[in-house]
Amino acid sequence: MNQLLSLRFGTVGSPQTTPESGTPAAIAHIRQLGLDHLEIAWVQSVRVSDQTCADIQAAAVRHSVTLSIHAPYYINLNSQTAELMAKSDERLLAAARKGFLAGARDIVFHPGSYHNQPPEQVYERAKQKLLELTGILREEGVDVVLRPETMGKPAMFGSLDEVLQLSRDVPGVLPCIDWAHLHARAGDGSFNSYDEFAAALTKVRAALGEAGLKRLHFHLSGIAYTPKGEKEHLPLNEADLRYRDLLQAFLDFGVEGTCGVEAPEPFHTADALVLQATYRRLHDLRDGKAAEPADED
Repeated sequence: MNQLLSLRFGTVGSPQTTPESGTPAAIAHIRQLGLDHLEIAWVQSVRVSDQTCADIQAAAVRHSVTLSIHAPYYINLNSQTAELMAKSDERLLAAARKGFLAGARDIVFHPGSYHNQPPEQVYERAKQKLLELTGILREEGVDVVLRPETMGKPAMFGSLDEVLQLSRDVPGVLPCIDWAHLHARAGDGSFNSYDEFAAALTKVRAALGEAGLKRLHFHLSGIAYTPKGEKEHLPLNEADLRYRDLLQAFLDFGVEGTCGVEAPEPFHTADALVLQATYRRLHDLRDGKAAEPADED
């Protein structure tokens, strides 16, 4: 592990090259690969014992791997019935409680849908729900950060502005910025240049201060999209995401934190290593430790 680097790269979900089943084995494999982070994908449900959580935490400490949790997909801060809202609440609380026991501090979740309602109305409902849930977790001593993720379709609640405003308004909330989702959400190929990435990071700094840039958690992958937004995740070499420009912006803005890579199998592990290697190369170029390769004819 390169202690001098300010970004830790890893996979969302166990690397598909992990030789054994179970999260402790995935953590050990992350370290063998030379990666530094694992986002545990409890995306269907949270069914894990306290003992398993203790085993996960011990493995993470032993291998110096940081952890985050991707909570179940079926969370919606704007659920339309009391029954659905109660189930949504319990899924997020369960991911936070068990994640905390496993040694994770960042709990990523999809914040929900507009359901054809005014965005301002949905925002207020989401804010009140997160104030309620973070209050419950604080009372229980569950010291985690809830991270609403930027979403890849404009019909979904979760623009960059919305998750940043939630982070300002609700203690215990910070963003999970999915950069591919923001590219797809635009629907027209935009949000894919250094200047646009820099403008987004400027927004983060304006909303959360320099400290916000030092504690980012984000997702990266290639992505396919239509005018209606996200279609599916893609490997980097099949996508148009200008990830080198994005990584350069991270360096220029002094971004620190963790990056979870969501490429589809069998490119999952390879893309995480490509992004880490590219970031390291750019880091060394900035510090004069490497020469820029000569242009080829």
